[in-house]
Amino acid sequence: MYKVLVIEDDVMMSDMLSMYLSEEGYLVKQAGLAEEGLRTANEFEPDIVLLDLMLPDRDGMEVCSTLRERSHVPIMILSMKSEVSERVLALKAGADDYMCKPFSMHEMTARVEALIRRSHITAPEPEAEAEAEEALPVLNGLPIQLDLERRLLLVRGKLVETTFSEYEMMKLFLAHPGKVFSREELINAIRGFDSFVTDRAIDVHIVNLRKKIEHNPKEPRLIRTVWGFGYKYTADYSEAGRNAGVAD
Repeated sequence: MYKVLVIEDDVMMSDMLSMYLSEEGYLVKQAGLAEEGLRTANEFEPDIVLLDLMLPDRDGMEVCSTLRERSHVPIMILSMKSEVSERVLALKAGADDYMCKPFSMHEMTARVEALIRRSHITAPEPEAEAEAEEALPVLNGLPIQLDLERRLLLVRGKLVETTFSEYEMMKLFLAHPGKVFSREELINAIRGFDSFVTDRAIDVHIVNLRKKIEHNPKEPRLIRTVWGFGYKYTADYSEAGRNAGVAD
């Protein structure tokens, strides 16, 4: 049984979420305060966290950042704030999804299911693993590799955690080094579990990935910007500066 932690100070909303998710077969725990939620997350080890941004004792964005520092558990923001700027801030804080109140309970459970499913991808069968390895280039000796089993990046020999959207984008880049992807193509690659994805959200994901894989994120040499179109991944440093129309 998958576990859901609801961090929400509105008792009526929290009870409604708990009741609906329980009827769908989830084990749910509730927390009305940020500190209680963080403590419960450590003890309960949820499969997903539903987090309200407006909590009485601490800002929800701070709670999101703290959760992300401690774990790669999927985080879905539930908020009355519908501004794009708030969604971008949530992305930067490590959120995986964002729903504006009021919302459909049916849609909410569908998103919860999608996020949990992607976070619990187990080690593939031998045949599937071989197919996955065939689909990706041989990366031995290159700075960035994928840990397919744990859905982590291997950056210069060190494992680095990513959000689901970041991982899917990096997987696409690694499978097609040198290919230029438009923002629309990148949106389509992660649509379905990053449901508030926009052009601006893609740019935020790129910034976050650069912070994780580049020696100097302000002068990126791996994920390159193709002005007026999108982004490309250059696996070989020696080729990074030779591409016309490409800038940092």
